[in-house]
Amino acid sequence: MVNLLLITLYISLIIHVVLIGISVWRVWRGDNVIDRLMGTELVTTLFLAVLVLVSLIFRESLYIDVALGLAALSFIGTVALAKYLADEQMF
Repeated sequence: MVNLLLITLYISLIIHVVLIGISVWRVWRGDNVIDRLMGTELVTTLFLAVLVLVSLIFRESLYIDVALGLAALSFIGTVALAKYLADEQMF
């Protein structure tokens, strides 16, 4: 049963890494700033999922703490960038 769980975790890890590659391509080739912002958010969300999967594979809770910190920073960065795009000034 444990082997089946590990196989499932590794397969989902591979799928998430491939999706990160596709999302980075979208950020790179985005038509406008909004597409690139959405692509960056998707990359960050997928990276958080990868950190949680690595935490489950290695049974280390440190990766979940790192994922929570990254999620908070990502939210703050997204709000700041959206405000800048809307008002054309930072503060």
